[in-house]
Formats: sequence, structure tokens, C-alpha cells
Amino acid sequence: MTVAFWCVLIALMLPYVCTSIAKFSSGFNLRHNHDPRTFLSGLEGLPARANAAQMNSFEVLPAFIAAVLIADIVGNAEQVTQDVLAVLFITSRLLYIICYLADWAALRSLVWFVGIGLIVGFFIASV
Repeated sequence: MTVAFWCVLIALMLPYVCTSIAKFSSGFNLRHNHDPRTFLSGLEGLPARANAAQMNSFEVLPAFIAAVLIADIVGNAEQVTQDVLAVLFITSRLLYIICYLADWAALRSLVWFVGIGLIVGFFIASV
């Protein structure tokens, strides 16, 4: 199993880290588990930003997974290049989540663009 594939697993787990922050920083309890989406949609402040980071983390997953798999299937990119791109992507996602939680909107957008650029990098490296 390559580092890039392990990074896919990490990327799959990041949304659940965000939703845990959203739920447990807002007083979530089992009573709210009957309709957690309604509960999460009514949050404000840090819990709301954590929920938004969760949703964005889910949104970017298909592109990252596709990029890793396509680069692996095509096989033109060195494995070390794929691994470095994947680790950098995970790093960008962690920074993105931190920026979202801290309410650093401009920096968050910049980090988001870096992450998208890294996804594009998988395709460029595979040419």
C-alpha cells in the first residue's frame, strides 16, 4: 500500500474529525442524534464553521480520490511524486480546517486553492 493510498484513508476520516468538533463543541448529545442534520444546520460560531469544514471535506474527496487512482493507473508519475503530492494535499486540508475553525477566511481560501492545485498536480505529473 502506497503513502498516497494511506492519504486517501486519512482524507476519508477528516470530515468525521470536523463533524465531531462541530457536535461536541456545541453541546450535542444523544437526544440530538435523532435528527443531527437539523441540529448541525442551526449551529453558530465555531461549531458552524466546523460543520462547514466537514461539508467541504466531503466535497473535495471525489476529486482527490480520482486524482490518486488515475495517477496510479496511468503510471507515468513516479511513486514518490504521487506520495509527496498526497501528503501535501493532506497537509493543505489540515491547514484548511484550522483556518476554517479560526475564522481566517482569506487564508482559508488561499489554502483551498493550493489543495485544488495539488489535485491538478496529480494529473500533470501523470502526463
